[in-house]
Amino acid sequence: MSRIAYVNGRYCAQSEASVNIEDRGYQFGDGIYEVIHIHEGRFVDTDLHLARLARSLREIAIPAPMDDAALLVVLREVVRRNRVHEGIVYMQITRGVARRDHAFPRHVRPALVITARHGAAFPRDLASWAGSAITVPDIRWGRCDVKTVNLLANCLAKQKAREAGCYEAILIDRDGMVTEGSSTTVWAVDAAGVLRTRHLDDHILPGCTRAALTTLLHEAGIGFEERGLTEAEFRAAREIFLTSATSFVKPIVRLDGAPVADGAPGPVTARLFELFARHADGPAHNTANRLAPDATGRLATDAAGRLAPAAGIG
Repeated sequence: MSRIAYVNGRYCAQSEASVNIEDRGYQFGDGIYEVIHIHEGRFVDTDLHLARLARSLREIAIPAPMDDAALLVVLREVVRRNRVHEGIVYMQITRGVARRDHAFPRHVRPALVITARHGAAFPRDLASWAGSAITVPDIRWGRCDVKTVNLLANCLAKQKAREAGCYEAILIDRDGMVTEGSSTTVWAVDAAGVLRTRHLDDHILPGCTRAALTTLLHEAGIGFEERGLTEAEFRAAREIFLTSATSFVKPIVRLDGAPVADGAPGPVTARLFELFARHADGPAHNTANRLAPDATGRLATDAAGRLAPAAGIG
């Protein structure tokens, strides 16, 4: 079955989907994107992702193509048509189609593309989920807090990680400070046993999984500091882990070929992995967005073609 995409108001086979060659996303990278994890047929941290989407649009002055309620209907329909129970839904909004000119065009409608794809189930074994990383210089632009489609520097970093047989590339800025991964938020338990992640500023993306995890930390009474790490502090860390919509809580047990501490996931990482797994599983979160299978195993819809809530949910 061909995957189905939503492109500027219509659903079509992804293999046949296209955008205009003068779309400003293609011409200039003039657009933003967002990714939401789908776990057991449920969107995870929907509100956080939609809030970040709105912020990114505001920061580069692109009007929202539709309100959140309408967008959720489209997101659910794309997921339903692709029968994704575990995976991601991806949305990209650009400034639209206009004659090529660096200045913003006037009276142009933003372009919206949404796709969904299957992915692996949420990891349950921490040791097998652990990975390795390398460090590379951070050569990105000055507004990394906006989730734009300008990802060339991130791609170059990720490719270096792949060539080294590693999961992630950790970015180090000109001042010798850890910023983030090429597609992840970086956390560490420092040599003194303090859980730390960099403070939010223009140089890192405000991760939605980071935001969810900080709430869980507060609720569990676990202390942490939003304070930057020097490269030396990072290399001396007791534990390192990453967070993102697709990394969840991922231990890093080797850095630049050397083991992190004893080379195994640490107790803090294990505790936070457990907390986030319960958050992703739990009916207390995102229940209004649950995509319920009917008796045939397909995702059920109401008479209007909208996804119906799961039994006993909502």
